Amino acid sequence: MRVMAQMAMVMNLDKCIGCHTCSVTCKQAWTNRSGVEYVWFNNVETRPGQGYPRTYQDQERWQGGWTLNRRGRLTLKAGGRVKKLLNIFSNPLMPSIQDYYEPWTYDYEHLTTAPAGQATSPVARPKSLLTGADHKITWSANWDDDLGGGPELTVNDPLLARVSEKIRLDYERAFMFYLPRICEHCLNPSCAASCPSGAIYKRTEDGIVLVDQDRCRGWRMCVTGCPYKKVYFNHRTGKAEKCTFCYPRIEVGIPTVCSETCVGRLRYIGVVLYDADAVLTAAATPDVKDLYQAQREVLLDPDDPAVQAAAEAAGIPRDWVTAAQRSPVWALINRFQVALPLHPEYRTMPMVWYIPPLSPVVDQLRETGHDGEDAGNLFGAIEALRIPIGYLAELFTAGDPAPVDGVLRRLAAMRSYMRDINLGQPPRPEIAAAVGMSTAELQDMFRLLAVAKYDERYVIPPAHPELGDLRERAHELEELACSLDYDDGPGMGGSGPFGESSGGPAPVAVETFHALKTRQTSDRLTDASSSRGRVNLLNWDGKSSEGVFPPKPTASSTDEGDAP
Repeated sequence: MRVMAQMAMVMNLDKCIGCHTCSVTCKQAWTNRSGVEYVWFNNVETRPGQGYPRTYQDQERWQGGWTLNRRGRLTLKAGGRVKKLLNIFSNPLMPSIQDYYEPWTYDYEHLTTAPAGQATSPVARPKSLLTGADHKITWSANWDDDLGGGPELTVNDPLLARVSEKIRLDYERAFMFYLPRICEHCLNPSCAASCPSGAIYKRTEDGIVLVDQDRCRGWRMCVTGCPYKKVYFNHRTGKAEKCTFCYPRIEVGIPTVCSETCVGRLRYIGVVLYDADAVLTAAATPDVKDLYQAQREVLLDPDDPAVQAAAEAAGIPRDWVTAAQRSPVWALINRFQVALPLHPEYRTMPMVWYIPPLSPVVDQLRETGHDGEDAGNLFGAIEALRIPIGYLAELFTAGDPAPVDGVLRRLAAMRSYMRDINLGQPPRPEIAAAVGMSTAELQDMFRLLAVAKYDERYVIPPAHPELGDLRERAHELEELACSLDYDDGPGMGGSGPFGESSGGPAPVAVETFHALKTRQTSDRLTDASSSRGRVNLLNWDGKSSEGVFPPKPTASSTDEGDAP
């Protein structure tokens, strides 16, 4: 047993209202700069729907993730080294910009500079940020929000195609829910295995998957290899970029930007311990319907003395083991068993898990005149969910409905049991027994899902620099350091390749098309001279190291900030 630690996240889909606050704040923090206008490290999809990029879940088309060869061994679905070499300059398995969307903005300046005319009023035409030409808007990251277009769009949902014979998509019976997505920071990342230059790596101290910008050569095989399509190509720098799990914040013990700003408080972050020696065996489980259980078994019980001893022997700090014991992620996955992985059949061992939505069954019962919170009604109506269990199973359990049904029943039992208590009625232990839980477990689960405070939802131990090569040096940054918004930094002005607001505060005025065009074509780097002692990873043009590393200290320098 080789114990390692992993930062992980759970999202409660029952609470997501589709407000996109998480997406916007992530955009401001990480991808508000030239070359990544179309990139959303965090996006919120309406399900059913095509997703972002379109039909990314159709692995028969995109060939992402892992599969088993004839000998039962893991192999990349897109092929090995020989196939990659043949396609290295023309990759047919990579989404085009149209599958994401062509970034655009409005030419607002035309409204104020157009000459006075009698026949027509001036308009702000949409302009492409890639070509500068007039652009017809046909798609975006959330184009099909709230079933926009209804059956016209949902027929292209790859998951719906598998169960469509069981589901009527008449508009009056339409069902939907929101699915926020970030990089899964997998235990068995196929993006890292796909990279010819080894630029994508998984940090040993916390499991966060990052891209080494110095080693990236822009082959884009990682885009193909990731089945979730959460690795993007910066067309300005020629480098790959992806969700960083807000590592500068995590390293100082505070949650990711998307979690911090979530309106519904639906995200949970914590440490889990896992057996690194068991990952490949679990990922190679022959039956895809057994992958969910196999991944749960890879995670180790932090209260087990043997696990604690193995963690200490592996050099994991005691406060990290304590954090794993308090981890809401561990509790939701293995103690309460209500969190499920996204597409375990991709065999990447994803570490962003989801609690499936229950709300529609309650609404449906209430509309028919029944008590929507009564346990008998809830248990009986789960199979008649407006969100079919079969569809949820295709998302979270590789098509196996049994685990999804079990999760929904536990959630229904919690809701019904706590309703009695809140109304002053005698508690009914038989409700808990019906789903194999104790009354104490139901109450603990209710507290975590409904009323948990900040420090219960986010149990994040600070990083220990001695545990790994923390080249990111997040300990020297401020609390909001993921934006790197120090004076003259890439987020504080200038028209360098990373723009006027690379993670800084949102400008009051909307940028014009011409300003953005200048930002795209500028070759001037922002001045990093004031960032003494800091590695400026974002202020890089992909051509040289100028402006990336701080100047070497002189012999007469006594300023601590000049230290490399």
